[in-house]
Amino acid sequence: MKNLWAPWRKEFILGEKEKGCIFCKRLKEKKDKKNLILFRGKSCFVILNRFPYNSGHLMVSPKRHIGKLEKLKDSELFELIKLTQLSVKVLKDVLKPHGFNLGVNLQKVSGAGIADHLHIHIVPRWNGDTNFMPVLADTKLISISLDEIYQKIKEKFDKISL
Repeated sequence: MKNLWAPWRKEFILGEKEKGCIFCKRLKEKKDKKNLILFRGKSCFVILNRFPYNSGHLMVSPKRHIGKLEKLKDSELFELIKLTQLSVKVLKDVLKPHGFNLGVNLQKVSGAGIADHLHIHIVPRWNGDTNFMPVLADTKLISISLDEIYQKIKEKFDKISL
């Protein structure tokens, strides 16, 4: 069996947890750049992950506080998938990844860090993006800063209308 190590997420795992739902809080604050919100649709939004597995790690989530996929309205489900599709297109254009991991963790037992607010992870991947650094040096290479990646991706999302 092989182990996947992600020691750079230590701050997220061991750090002080914010009270309440971070997705709902970020949406209410209306400080999109500070909160890394890239796009607001009618019922869903796209946000850059502050603790990414790779540069450009996005999350697409309903605006409504809901944790169960089966409870989504058809319109929410459509927009969730449509924004996931658009996010992949934007990331392909901006970052030129070789592939993607898409994932939904439903409930705590599956690894959901925020179990009560559904979200889809979109993680761009490049050939060779896993290396010895996280294991041997306790260091993760994130090659582009969150501010820079936010700006590059935001410019593309600003041209999108659903």
